[in-house]
Amino acid sequence: MTDVHGRTAFITGGGNGIGLGIARSLARAGAKLALVDLDTDALARAKAELEQITPVETYRLDVRDRAAYAAVAAAVEQSLGPVSLLFNNAGVAGGAPAAKLTYDLWDWGIGINLHGVINGIQTFLPGMVARGLGGHIVNTASGAGLAATTSGVLYSTAKFGVVGMSEALNAELGGAGIGVTVLCPGPVATGIIQRSASTSPKAGLVLTEEQKRASAERVAKMTVALNQGVGIDDVGEMVLKAVRENSLYIHTDRVMEAPIKARTKALLDAMPAPAA
Repeated sequence: MTDVHGRTAFITGGGNGIGLGIARSLARAGAKLALVDLDTDALARAKAELEQITPVETYRLDVRDRAAYAAVAAAVEQSLGPVSLLFNNAGVAGGAPAAKLTYDLWDWGIGINLHGVINGIQTFLPGMVARGLGGHIVNTASGAGLAATTSGVLYSTAKFGVVGMSEALNAELGGAGIGVTVLCPGPVATGIIQRSASTSPKAGLVLTEEQKRASAERVAKMTVALNQGVGIDDVGEMVLKAVRENSLYIHTDRVMEAPIKARTKALLDAMPAPAA
C-alpha cells in the first residue's frame, strides 16, 4: 500500500482528460502535483483549480523530448521535492490503415504512447529506487493493449508495449517497495480524438476517398462512444484506489471481457499437447 499524502506526483498529460481526473483525486488525497502537458491553456485552468487544495507546478512538455524532460524533472524536484508517484499518462489516438501508415505517423504514435512512458521511467525510476522510500508508477495503456481491437495497428502496437513493460516492471520492483499499475481504460469522456487530430502528422498520408469516408465514420463513432464512457473523475478515483491497494491492472468497464477471453483461449489452444 502506498500512502500518497505529502508525496510529489508527476502527471504527464495532466491538463486534460484522464490526467486531470487523476490530478483531482491526488490533490484531494494530499499529494503535491507536477502537471505537464502540451496544452498550456489547460495547464493554467488545472493549476487555478487545484492550487486551492495543494501545491501545484505546471510545465509545458513534449514527452518525446528527453532533454526537456530531464530539465523539467529537475525543476519539479527542486520546487516540490523528490517525485515518488509517477503517472505516465500522456497519449494520442489515431493513425491510418496499416498500408497507409507513414514513418512520421509511426514516430508520432510510438513516440508519445510508448517512448513517452519509457522516458518517464528512465527519468525518475533510478532516483525512486536509490532513495529507498517506495512509491508507485501508473502507466496509461488501453484495452487495446490487452487484445487487438478496431483502434488500429499503430495504437495497439504502442499500448501492447506499455502493458508488457508494466508487467515486467511490476515483477522487478516489488523488492524496492515501488508498486506498478497499468491503466487499461475502455471508453472515457476525454476529447482525446479531437486533440490528437490537431497534432497528428499529415505529410505523406494519402487516402482514397473511400478510406477518407471510412476514417471519418470511424472517428465519429469513436467520439460518440467516448462521450458516453466513464467520466474522468471516476477514473481518477479508480487510479487512486489502485495506488493505495497496489493493484497491477485497472479496467474502467467490462468492454474488453470478450476480446480478452478470445485472445487467451487462442493462445492456450495454440500450445502443443502435453507430453505423454
